[in-house]
Amino acid sequence: MNIGFFTDSYFPGIDGVTYTIRAWRDRLRDRGHEVYIIYPASSYDPDDTEIPVPSLPNPFYRQYRLPTYRRLSTLPDLDVVHCHGPAATGLLGRRYAKTHDVKSVYTHHTPVEDYFVQGLRSELLAAAAGRLYVAYENRLLQSFDCVTASTSRIRRAVEPRKLPVGIEMDTFRPTDPLFRSDAPVVGYSGRMTRKKNVDEILRLAERLPDLRFELVGEGPVRDALERDAPENVSFRDFLPREDLPAFYAALDVFVTASTCDTLGLSTLEANACGTSVAAAAVPPFDETIGDDNGARFEYGDLDDMKRAVIDCIDGDRPTREAVERFSVTRTIDELEDIYGVS
Repeated sequence: MNIGFFTDSYFPGIDGVTYTIRAWRDRLRDRGHEVYIIYPASSYDPDDTEIPVPSLPNPFYRQYRLPTYRRLSTLPDLDVVHCHGPAATGLLGRRYAKTHDVKSVYTHHTPVEDYFVQGLRSELLAAAAGRLYVAYENRLLQSFDCVTASTSRIRRAVEPRKLPVGIEMDTFRPTDPLFRSDAPVVGYSGRMTRKKNVDEILRLAERLPDLRFELVGEGPVRDALERDAPENVSFRDFLPREDLPAFYAALDVFVTASTCDTLGLSTLEANACGTSVAAAAVPPFDETIGDDNGARFEYGDLDDMKRAVIDCIDGDRPTREAVERFSVTRTIDELEDIYGVS
């Protein structure tokens, strides 16, 4: 089949959507399909199957550019349109599907409304804009033949087909650690935005001065976090993907207080590398993190967060086996079924 991935997020930016698209593309190609990626033009140098859409700088979040327009006649013949975002590139994909009468699939990756407060800097304005955005995306999702999401709860007026983005189990596995430490190491890897609540990890670090904290990632709140960080906290820029297994393997526990994830792929990748996860007891972690791969804590309760982290450090869990069900191989099987591969 000829499959078109229409995405508003792509390299050189680094996030879960970007890596998911690449992982799905590679595995679909291995099964004989051709996959084209249509994305906002940037400094990234595309190959023959990566098709840029003219774009403008994003004044609110420079990692993500604002795509404008590309004529449908410049795109290849596609059997399936699979959109990975609600902005101009996703709308381009939907228009292609309607015009050419091909199957349309939408994967809900991110609750975009949770990030409005960063650009608008007002809780009231962000809440109002969020309500308008959710209404818009509800209408958008209803125009697709199939909507998928990593978990069953996505705060949208559709019934999504549950499709975890998938762990690359052959890449994320126990390995030699990136570094060694005499003190137990608590780690985090991901975007540093307000709803990721990395400041909660700093509060925990102040409470646990004998532990070492290693935080990996970039984002609009990182500078403020670094200024407020206690001495036992170190920050690293996003690591090359091939170094992440060694980073996860160096941790005694991975911790997240995020309240905006749709799956939390980094938590499951850490599990696949043999590391337990302490996560807030909110979606999706109430579905993905349990006794076999970590511990949950009540968000905002520092004592409970400390309990969960210490429990993970002291415990011995079969974390890799616990997340086998999220293997990307199973995801690709499901994708082929959705696309109608015979």
